[in-house]
Amino acid sequence: MYSRLPIAVAPAHHETAASYVTRLAHLHGIPFPELWQQVSRPRAASGAARFIAADQLAAVTGIPETRLARAVIEIRQPEPDWQAFHHEPQHGCPRCTARHPGGPVRQLFPHHRYVCTQHRIWIGPPDIIDQPYPTLNQLPEIVAAQRAHLRLLHRLGPAATYDAVLTGFLICGHRWDQDAHHPDDARLDWSDRAAELIPHGTEETTFSTSRLFAATYPEAVKIAALIGSLHWRRLAASDPLGQHRFASEIGRRLGQPDYRPKVAQDPIAHWIDDDCWRPPSLPRTTYRSQRGFGGHTIPKANQHSIDRHRRSARWFARNRRGGRGILYHRHVGPVLARDWSRRMDLFIGTVAASAEATTFPDTPATAAGDATKPVIADYKRPTAVQSEYLDTAVNPAPWPSRDSPLAPRGGRPLLGHERKVFLNSDG
Repeated sequence: MYSRLPIAVAPAHHETAASYVTRLAHLHGIPFPELWQQVSRPRAASGAARFIAADQLAAVTGIPETRLARAVIEIRQPEPDWQAFHHEPQHGCPRCTARHPGGPVRQLFPHHRYVCTQHRIWIGPPDIIDQPYPTLNQLPEIVAAQRAHLRLLHRLGPAATYDAVLTGFLICGHRWDQDAHHPDDARLDWSDRAAELIPHGTEETTFSTSRLFAATYPEAVKIAALIGSLHWRRLAASDPLGQHRFASEIGRRLGQPDYRPKVAQDPIAHWIDDDCWRPPSLPRTTYRSQRGFGGHTIPKANQHSIDRHRRSARWFARNRRGGRGILYHRHVGPVLARDWSRRMDLFIGTVAASAEATTFPDTPATAAGDATKPVIADYKRPTAVQSEYLDTAVNPAPWPSRDSPLAPRGGRPLLGHERKVFLNSDG
């Protein structure tokens, strides 16, 4: 028999079991291990690890098991499409979860949820450092981008939308660290939004990489509509005329009407060269496959992560450009190092390779301008790519399958002495 708790507290939508039981324990003044013992059972007969048990949780809370199964993510029935969700929980919108007492609410969000449109609050990708979520009252274009993102999801399906938006962030990340040469260039908008989200002089307390994603989110969604569209992918994979049409349209959406793909330092050219004719990339992992799935652990930032966050804040305070923060964040990892990407020894090499067009070495390169200055050549593939995927693909498309075990592809981070050399050379 299990003692029923006197205070009736319902779980939030997609709340994790550990979060819900932590709130119950706090409200009732019960040690968490004691309550967890009552609502869980051993994962294996001989093991000490325990897994949340829906029937025991229902007995203790007095809430029907069917109702719990609609809210607590680990016991959802039927199970959700785990590939459509983040692989790690995060705090929910503080105004939405205010009606759930007992402490912070940790939820598992789907990939397409970046903004609480009801309360105009940025939720963003999970950040290692739990910063307060910023309000978007002064940035309505970010709220509008979330609605456009949902329309894109309805049209393309979760697989293509996931890949397209992350690729949009990847492109924006590379471009943010480059100079703007046009008055309508989106890079100027990113700086303005960053000034609102991370005011000058407050970087030590307000900086988070998630806020950098917020600054680029409207443009990431705009170009995701091209990247996820089979029509535009086929143009990008076609002859030089089709490539030109694609480049002109993506340049227009980024505020650079004279954009032309380049063979280096250009993530758009890399996508045309290496990615547009292949299926969408899959998440590297899922919450369901995590070792602690359904357990009692709530991850906490370690000292290494905290130190890395502080370095990122100092770097952003120096130059007020967020590209490096976006590119080095795990959120874009699945499209930065794709299953077919070249494997690099160092992660910094993986970042650089994601902006180089090297798949078709016979592509003629043309350079224009002052011959006394180094000029990056234009990229133009002379022929269309033969792609079985593009020949048969339809939208909305299902998640592609991974034929072989996932191999590490990102490369190792820089060591302390290497960091000084590489970062100083970058200026």
